[in-house]
Amino acid sequence: MRTEAAAAAAPLAKVRPARRLEGAGPALLVPSALYVLVMFVYPFCYGVYLSLRPGKGEGGLSVANYLAFFLDPWQARTIWVTLSLAVPNTVLTVLLALTVAYVMRRGIWLERTITTLLVLPIALGTVLVAEGINGFYGPKGWLNQLLLMAGLPDPIRLTHNYTGVMIALFVQHFPFCFLMLLGYISGIDPALEHAARVLGARPWDVFRRVLWPLIAPGAAIAFALVFVMNFGVFPSAVLVGQPAGATRTIAIAAYQQAFEHYDMSMASAIAVIMGAGQLVGLIIVLLLRGRLAATGVATMGAGKR
Repeated sequence: MRTEAAAAAAPLAKVRPARRLEGAGPALLVPSALYVLVMFVYPFCYGVYLSLRPGKGEGGLSVANYLAFFLDPWQARTIWVTLSLAVPNTVLTVLLALTVAYVMRRGIWLERTITTLLVLPIALGTVLVAEGINGFYGPKGWLNQLLLMAGLPDPIRLTHNYTGVMIALFVQHFPFCFLMLLGYISGIDPALEHAARVLGARPWDVFRRVLWPLIAPGAAIAFALVFVMNFGVFPSAVLVGQPAGATRTIAIAAYQQAFEHYDMSMASAIAVIMGAGQLVGLIIVLLLRGRLAATGVATMGAGKR
């Protein structure tokens, strides 16, 4: 009798701890919720509030800082400068990363070595990458020295300008984008591609009609993340660009207002505008991705192994 009772109570003993864990779910979320509130929600709300302060030490709320930013051509042009860096660099980074990931999707010779070399800039850091670019592409760098030895009359200026920032952003963000797309493309079932080839589809048709609809959602996410990182460019624009001229981005404008003019209200307003620009870019990309999914062209998990 005792043995039967113990056997009957055993399942109940297993169910009770599970029920206790289920009941403790909301309590377990409290630390995470507090962390998000303290580290993200409160600083964001305080920044928006600070941006609505009309001036240093003045009371009341107004949109004077935002009007001052957009009515000042020197400040407003930073939006165009940032977009002129972020959009072309994002397109170039995603296209090249997608091409390399597509070629390596089924493995190639020396795949691990090539992958290691491609993702190595992740471990170097922004400052070290910028110093390397100055040392290689600068007026007295290795590249120009080789070109001068080959008979080039004047050195090519590839740093401390728009080109230098584009090179730095590409070197920094390509590894991240490549790893993301390689993992996504490698997860597509190769049987789909094989079946299309058996049915007589050409390589371009296989990519356009079979693989691209499955790759598009991942490419959209990679595009959105790289765009956000490019739109917030700051150290590269300072170290290998012209922070007072051609590459004065919106992040540099916010920094100058905060730490050179000590106007935290104006700096907060510029930071909010920068965040709004990033949000608009995200919404546009996600809407395009959602449109693909809504028309049935692509779904996030279709064809995944």
